[in-house]
Amino acid sequence: MISAEYRATPEDAGARLDHFLAAQATALSRSRLQDLIKAGHVLLNGRATKASTRLRAGDTVALAEPPPTPSATLGEAIALDVLFEDGDLIVLNKPAGMVVHPAAGHWQGTVVNALLHHCPALSGIGGEQRPGIVHRLDKETSGCLVAAKNDAAHQALSKQFAGREVTKIYLALASGKFRQASGVIEGAIGRHPIHRKKMTVLEKGRASKTSYRVLAEIGVGTLVECTLHTGRTHQIRVHLKHLGHPLLGDEAYGKRAGFARQMLHAWRLGFTHPRTGARMNFQSPLPADFVEAGVPDHLP
Repeated sequence: MISAEYRATPEDAGARLDHFLAAQATALSRSRLQDLIKAGHVLLNGRATKASTRLRAGDTVALAEPPPTPSATLGEAIALDVLFEDGDLIVLNKPAGMVVHPAAGHWQGTVVNALLHHCPALSGIGGEQRPGIVHRLDKETSGCLVAAKNDAAHQALSKQFAGREVTKIYLALASGKFRQASGVIEGAIGRHPIHRKKMTVLEKGRASKTSYRVLAEIGVGTLVECTLHTGRTHQIRVHLKHLGHPLLGDEAYGKRAGFARQMLHAWRLGFTHPRTGARMNFQSPLPADFVEAGVPDHLP
């Protein structure tokens, strides 16, 4: 756990507390720091405050990260498709239809339940319901998912995700035919002003970038390779809809169109191993429903 004290210099005057801490405590993600500030584990001149508080030269910022909360979630003997595993992390091929972590309506049968049975020693940084979880995939999205077994690995991986150092390439089965064989979508994404469970492209949304490349045209639509350069909620789904080619099977942003789920697959994942420093790259096999839809077995 991290316990440290920092002093704001004249150059730091006017900076937000969370931005200042992100530059100092680089082992923690910005979202983790914001949670710590909100919970009162960060003191500005001896007092708890808000993440948006502006600093003055000479201010003292004390950070005391509490020990992780032991998970009360029960392990379940659920089969896992393991792509890689060592003492620090595990990379899975998550099936479509499986929720990543317990939440209302999904307290059992999740990736976390399966992980706790497979490897009881998981990082506690994610909190009681999310031990080991560094990032997530939607319930209906299949493919590569990495989880951390210890706090050091969790912090290092979280930093890579926050710093956009992780390679995230998806296969998307989209509707219609694309006019361009490749391109970049940079529409900012925010919460839909009316449908609050959905995201949409908004002028005042968070900067978002997805590059795409058409791999094949098949009878039902187009197979597209999508590379995420940011990690916004529902990013590929929103960007493809904005482009006029929503995912097949995406009930929220398009139509089921005869598919049982949104046709999105986390195909390739690359990151630097937190202990060895080696670059690691993983590829998840093509799901059966992609093959059944006419996607070729061998892709470029």
